Amino acid sequence: MKYVAFLPIIDQEKNAQYRPAHLAYINKLYHEGKIMAAGPFTDGKGGMVIYIADTYEEAMELAKNDPVVVEGARSLELREWGALALPLEL
Repeated sequence: MKYVAFLPIIDQEKNAQYRPAHLAYINKLYHEGKIMAAGPFTDGKGGMVIYIADTYEEAMELAKNDPVVVEGARSLELREWGALALPLEL
């Protein structure tokens, strides 16, 4: 299953401080096959990570361990995503 983590920035100073650790964490999980995609929003107010996990609880554990969440730089909203295979049949 896929789970989308919305990560709005709530503390710019902490976000700048912990961003390198966040990127290292995301990169590590990507290489472990636990992340499909990740990136910032173009408005500079946060970003999004798409986790690959067997359960919501597993995805939540991965998302809660992101350094920017642990350190209070960003808030976290996690939602299950029903990704569709493309092209769609009409």
